[in-house]
Amino acid sequence: MEWFFEIRLIDGPVYWLAFILGLAGAVYLLWPPRPLTTRGWVLKVLAAVAAAFALVASVHWALINVFSVFPDNVPDTVLLWIVPALAALILLVVRIPRTRWGSRITGLAAVLMVAALSAVQVNAYFGLNRTVSDLFGTELARIPTLEAELQRQPGESDGVPLQGWSVQGNVPAEGVLRKSAIPGKASGMNTREAYIYLPPAYFADNRPALPVLVLVAGQPGGPADWLTGGTLQVHMDAYARSHRGVAPVVVVPDPNGSQSANTMCMDSRIARADTYLSQDVPQWIKSTLAVDTDHNRWAAGGFSFGGTCALQLGTRHPQLFPAVLSFSGEAEPAIAKEREKTIEASFPGDPEAFNRQTPLAIMKERRFDGSGMYLTAGQDDPEFVAYLRTLAAAGSEAGFTVRAHEVEHTGHSWDTSSKRIADALDFLAERWGITG
Repeated sequence: MEWFFEIRLIDGPVYWLAFILGLAGAVYLLWPPRPLTTRGWVLKVLAAVAAAFALVASVHWALINVFSVFPDNVPDTVLLWIVPALAALILLVVRIPRTRWGSRITGLAAVLMVAALSAVQVNAYFGLNRTVSDLFGTELARIPTLEAELQRQPGESDGVPLQGWSVQGNVPAEGVLRKSAIPGKASGMNTREAYIYLPPAYFADNRPALPVLVLVAGQPGGPADWLTGGTLQVHMDAYARSHRGVAPVVVVPDPNGSQSANTMCMDSRIARADTYLSQDVPQWIKSTLAVDTDHNRWAAGGFSFGGTCALQLGTRHPQLFPAVLSFSGEAEPAIAKEREKTIEASFPGDPEAFNRQTPLAIMKERRFDGSGMYLTAGQDDPEFVAYLRTLAAAGSEAGFTVRAHEVEHTGHSWDTSSKRIADALDFLAERWGITG
């Protein structure tokens, strides 16, 4: 069964099979049922498409502006791919009174094929579930809990200085993934397990003092998204292979606590997420993992919500995270599209308490000479390209060393991190003194 879980979902045979079957299902549903004339059926098809489009647009507007499920608009490409599935369902309902039971069952199968096509395309856009294993979480379930022998031992040093280091003893060809709870001792937060990547050099007899990269996933979502959509181990192992087994130790914590929660990485009436990320997580890392405890070789990064979170950490706590990687991050944290709703949810009646914690406001008041900021956004994601340009300008003005990239042929998807993470790691390596 292992082969089944390795099947690709965003490209390859399954992707194209869903495409072909979806088109076949659409052709069946578009074919006029008797006794309707072609002209009469075309009018019904157009009406079904218009109704589907209107319904998708209306639900999207309500989710954003009324229920505040998402703080930003869902990408147009995603919304457009939902329309065919909904239009297919409407067409099936229209056909039912004019068809026999056999044709109704065939029509239902056609709707399911069109819906599968839409689902595959939406998944391919975001790039989150790349394989069947990602979809069902089978590979994630196999990740062991961090063993005691891989933890920092009492009295153990940070390791051999990284500059000029060469490996002694045998090290694995690839790094390893582990998981662990990170207790919210200072914050009081209850969170999901964090994931940890340990590079090959971590297992050397003369273990070097390895830098630390704290990564945060998007929202809705969770730490596991960096392993599936972000293909974390693939990128880190590739980096380690070209750097003598050296790569940062990566920790992916959970600042939200659940799939749908949104703490905005702030200390507010919602949660003490900033305390969790700036106190609980760093203290756990330094006491549990054999890493470089000098924060000059630490960085925070993330995708979407996580990218915004990284910018918050880099501006509120530059002594902890003097470098940040923001892949498709917002200009400021948000719960709702309307800023007033965000403020009311987090700091009711006190907009200034919210304002003074935003990266743009902090960068107006403080200097960050010596800190680094790496930004990306997909060129097909205009809202976030605007955020990138605003943040890049503000960061440069505040003294950050800024490197910003608008990534070609991508939208608001994990491709914006996958296509630039190697360069982002080089950006950090220049600061950390890692050489090939």
